[in-house]
Amino acid sequence: MKINLKDLNDKIENQDYIQDLETVKYAAISKSKSKIKPYAKKMVKEVVAAFKHDSLVQTQLAVTGQRPVTFALETNIINLPYANYKKVANFFEEGQEYGLNVYFETRSEYVNVSHFRIDQLATEEEIEQDSDAVVDKLVDAIVEKIKVVREYKKTESKAKTTKTTTKKKTTTKKKATTKKK
Repeated sequence: MKINLKDLNDKIENQDYIQDLETVKYAAISKSKSKIKPYAKKMVKEVVAAFKHDSLVQTQLAVTGQRPVTFALETNIINLPYANYKKVANFFEEGQEYGLNVYFETRSEYVNVSHFRIDQLATEEEIEQDSDAVVDKLVDAIVEKIKVVREYKKTESKAKTTKTTTKKKTTTKKKATTKKK
């Protein structure tokens, strides 16, 4: 599927794309690839269906628990989330058509300083030709990001040190002026 910049922006702005959100607890997926695979398979299946219907898609898997994380697949012409769609115009020209790719997003305050990570997962051709391979790639990416989230150590924000500024006392001596008579 190819899309021009105006149509892309219009679809995202009007939320004219396939959307899905599934919420699951950490316990339901644990660290097991076999427990993550059905969710990954569903997400990839939705992307394939969106391509078949010439539609954009945003499918999300929100994992709840002690360190919540949301994984998403979005189709776009660039590795920018739909939330930043207005910035896409900075990188592409009007009037031309561009191919879509599938991007894997991770949102969590435990993933990095920006709380967000986006990577290209596949091209349209790759996902249509071998969706099972893309499912396996997605499972591996989710497992990797869960590990990152669980092991992430927030940098301690430096305690605000109260600056004690000492003012240098300056004494100015006034010169005695004598009046001449």
